[in-house]
Amino acid sequence: MDILDDSTTQKPEISYPTRWGFTIIGRDKDVLHNCIKEVLQSKEHLCSYGKSSKNGKFQSYYASCIVQSQEERDALFGAFSSYEGVDVVL
Repeated sequence: MDILDDSTTQKPEISYPTRWGFTIIGRDKDVLHNCIKEVLQSKEHLCSYGKSSKNGKFQSYYASCIVQSQEERDALFGAFSSYEGVDVVL
């Protein structure tokens, strides 16, 4: 079994199409939910509320869908990241 660590320079090999998940973090649950609906539109996806931070300042949602390529995955990540009200995408 290969173990990734800081000295590993090789990227993992990903076979497409594959299901890919995104964690979207921001301050407003409704904004995050609308973001997922707008970015993924009619694309079949799964969406679930994640959790809120200890003080309730941040909320998270998890969304996953089938991506056909690295380019599609990167485009979705970029769309989530640039959406107003989204602070972090993982």
